[in-house]
Amino acid sequence: MSDQRPRGRGILAGLQVVEVSAFVAAPLGGATLAALGADVIRVDPLGGGPDRARWPVHLGHSLYWDGLNRGKRSLAIDLGQPQGRELVSRLVTAPGADRGFLLTNLGRRDWLTREVLRRRREDVVVVRIEGNRDGSVAVDYTVNAALGFPWLTGPEATVGPVNHVLPAWDCMTGFLAATALLAAERQRSRTGSGEEVRISLSDVALAVSSHLGLVAEAELEAEPRPRLGNDIYGSFGRDFQTRDRRRLMVVALTPRHWRALVLASGIGEQVEALERRLGADLSDEAERFRHREAIAGLLAEWCLAHDLDEVAARLTAEGAVWGPYQTVQEMVTSDPRLAPGALFERVEEPGLGPHLVARSPLRFDSAPDLAPSPAPRLGEHTREILRDELGLAPAEIKGLEHQGLIG
Repeated sequence: MSDQRPRGRGILAGLQVVEVSAFVAAPLGGATLAALGADVIRVDPLGGGPDRARWPVHLGHSLYWDGLNRGKRSLAIDLGQPQGRELVSRLVTAPGADRGFLLTNLGRRDWLTREVLRRRREDVVVVRIEGNRDGSVAVDYTVNAALGFPWLTGPEATVGPVNHVLPAWDCMTGFLAATALLAAERQRSRTGSGEEVRISLSDVALAVSSHLGLVAEAELEAEPRPRLGNDIYGSFGRDFQTRDRRRLMVVALTPRHWRALVLASGIGEQVEALERRLGADLSDEAERFRHREAIAGLLAEWCLAHDLDEVAARLTAEGAVWGPYQTVQEMVTSDPRLAPGALFERVEEPGLGPHLVARSPLRFDSAPDLAPSPAPRLGEHTREILRDELGLAPAEIKGLEHQGLIG
């Protein structure tokens, strides 16, 4: 399979990043850059890293690995051998204004430290993802367990913690790693100085918790926040069932959202009576939260009297904020947002056949919107990279094959 994306397009065209990684955060950071046109070279050991066969798997392919490595080039090399590490170090520190960038989450390997790499290139940039700030091991699932979120997730009557499915801290860290690399690139272009940027999953999670007010709330409020099921804390939002047994999420964060919801559901008179009885102004967000059960009773009756299509039409016509609950399979088969031509394209994947693949969700006025490309086969571009980026002659590459350094 050849690379279907012509290099040199996209807003990050020309930028080359070497990614030595596994699992989610660093590969997602690299994928974010690749989707914007950067030449991201994913480096794996022969046979693949520990994430090579992670589920979901289809026809022997890890859809997880493929999804996190689209648009990249793949270099597979024996990293246990000094010569293999030497070649990767040369690649990381290759000359040129758009070279000299490393993204990794494989710990502080001696040969991948900035102290070692800067002997070859003084202005090298290293973005290093860690579990904890002190360098100790942590993953999304262990980080999340210590944050308190599992005690806020799930139905009100639930006993014990409830994990969520989304590896949120991995995802946030991956996107932040891409930001960090571009920030370091800007600094280098202005000052000529290289940089090592360290990002830990737990720091990202704690920082986000602080931004959302959770840390301050726990410190300053006497009572801990309760578990609320599908209700939105501090506002009005909840799921409802319709006559045809479908479910939807309804949200009213602002006075405008609230007015639209009342108009769409036709409960204006009941709301006025409720306000008089409670002595409350339900146009106020906090009041809607305090009296959410009474409001939900009115909306539940309206939803149960209509099918989802009718409820959806009324809510949409008034500009109310809502969304249907659907399974992943329902989303893929019926959601118009997945139709090819906008965010998604149908890509032919060797061994898998055609299937939907998302492009970058970022849309720039001045740069082409790059079509998504298939994930590389493990080591697919090894010889190409050794030849074009490191200048190895065919005989040298053949020698590496005989030594077992490349597949």
